[in-house]
Amino acid sequence: MPRRILIVPDKFKGTLTATEASSSIASGWSVTWPGDHIEQLPMSDGGDGFGELFALSLGLKERIFPGMDAAGRERDVPVWLDAKSGQAVVETAQSNGLALLPNGQFHPFDLDTYGVGSLLMKLSQAGAKHCLAGIGGSATNDAGFGMARALGWTFFNDDNAEIESWTDLDRLVSINRPEISAWPSISVASDVTNPLLGPDGATRVYGPQKGMREEDFAKADACFNRLAMITAETIGTDFAITPGAGAAGGLGFGLMAFAGASLRPGFDVFAEATNLEAKVEAADLVITAEGAIDTQTTMGKGTGQVAQLCQRLAKPCVGLAGKLALGQAEGAAGENPFYRLAAVVPELAGEAESLSNAAGCLEHLAKRVAKDLPPS
Repeated sequence: MPRRILIVPDKFKGTLTATEASSSIASGWSVTWPGDHIEQLPMSDGGDGFGELFALSLGLKERIFPGMDAAGRERDVPVWLDAKSGQAVVETAQSNGLALLPNGQFHPFDLDTYGVGSLLMKLSQAGAKHCLAGIGGSATNDAGFGMARALGWTFFNDDNAEIESWTDLDRLVSINRPEISAWPSISVASDVTNPLLGPDGATRVYGPQKGMREEDFAKADACFNRLAMITAETIGTDFAITPGAGAAGGLGFGLMAFAGASLRPGFDVFAEATNLEAKVEAADLVITAEGAIDTQTTMGKGTGQVAQLCQRLAKPCVGLAGKLALGQAEGAAGENPFYRLAAVVPELAGEAESLSNAAGCLEHLAKRVAKDLPPS
């Protein structure tokens, strides 16, 4: 009897997008069980691929807007928009993403989020009333300062001169609001819960990934501390301690403080937008996947949350990975929410092959697991 198979993978970072991973799994499964009904639901919790995946779920069409990257260089920016309903989806990394910049050419001190704010203003002019934003994959570490300036906020130093670079925020004494809030309402999907400041904050946790050195931390900390203090005095709310404020180099903080955005866990946004619980309820088997299934998987990552949802709904969930480090062998029972776990390395291929032929290896893994599972 044909089964209903729901495939909900995340990306395999550096090798496969979530869509590519989904396609590989579906191909491998179909070879063994061609009669099964397969639904593919690639997942994003706010990082790479967020815009395209959510736009597909919401039925939005892509539009291209003139914009800029984090270094201020002009580029065309894709946005997904339905002007009739006023709904838009934005992947902010299309403006401030690390992947847009030549490796090592720019230091985060020279980058900002002005392009993100400029895009939000253009969206409003194009008819957007509400914007769903994924903010992962950033190159910036400016706490949303550049974005705020593009929205019309002005920042002044102790000489009453306007501050134009976020690295001068350690001299901040006052902030002026824009006269008109000319941007859409914003809901943010965040894939991290870090605060803005401190040892778990944006600078010290994510700064090194973007090219910041240890000797840069004191300067960045001084700027962020001052910005957080004066912002709280100005708007009456301290968003620096809100979970997710440190996301995307503090863009989470900036969106809340200066754009009135609400931050939600990326997986919750994904589950709501795609009606995931109902899809899991209707499935006979769920397959999720990511590059590495490890101890972090069950501590908030998307694949782990898919498995936990399946566990709650009494649906079997298979987890596929490039690497497996969850404290149990492939297929063994254990204290985790997965019905079955399997990995490419080392069972099917070495690490080099798993990277060079990620799609083929994942397809082979799905085919192998399908053969091992009973028909019902």
